[in-house]
Amino acid sequence: AVLKEHAKHYETGESVPDDLLQRLKAAQLFNEGFAVVEYTACALFDMAVHSLAEYGDDFDLAEFEKSYLAEQGMPQGIVMRHRPAHFAHLFASSGYAAGYYVYQWAQVLDNDVFAAFEETGNVFDSETAEKCRKYIYSSGNTVAPQELFKSFRGRDPDISFFLKNRGLV
Repeated sequence: AVLKEHAKHYETGESVPDDLLQRLKAAQLFNEGFAVVEYTACALFDMAVHSLAEYGDDFDLAEFEKSYLAEQGMPQGIVMRHRPAHFAHLFASSGYAAGYYVYQWAQVLDNDVFAAFEETGNVFDSETAEKCRKYIYSSGNTVAPQELFKSFRGRDPDISFFLKNRGLV
């Protein structure tokens, strides 16, 4: 609706044609499967490296990466977004150790919370907004985040909203 209203031809003033809008909408999900696999591979690799109990002076990170990705069945046409040698999230500090997955998990939570608003039929629903404020934004670290989410949604997070928004289901 925004593009129909504001994207006008500079000479004729005509709105963007519907078929072009449909093609733009379809293109926005292009390559999402690739992006999710590429990102998830990094997150899983991060956890695998930080789950090693010990490793010796002869530890070969490149070989570990190769064997781990083969073990996981990583598609040949996709490489990790971040290679270990420059993957600062892995080794820059202990604050990110085995935590790269949180960015994608935040998207899962975000998509699920927004779905709560959509389910009311009004994304500005004040009752849902108040519940979100109470359980998500105002509680801070007073209760375990998982419990706060359950208080808001009445259940555990559901990945299906993330998958739908990425065009994967």
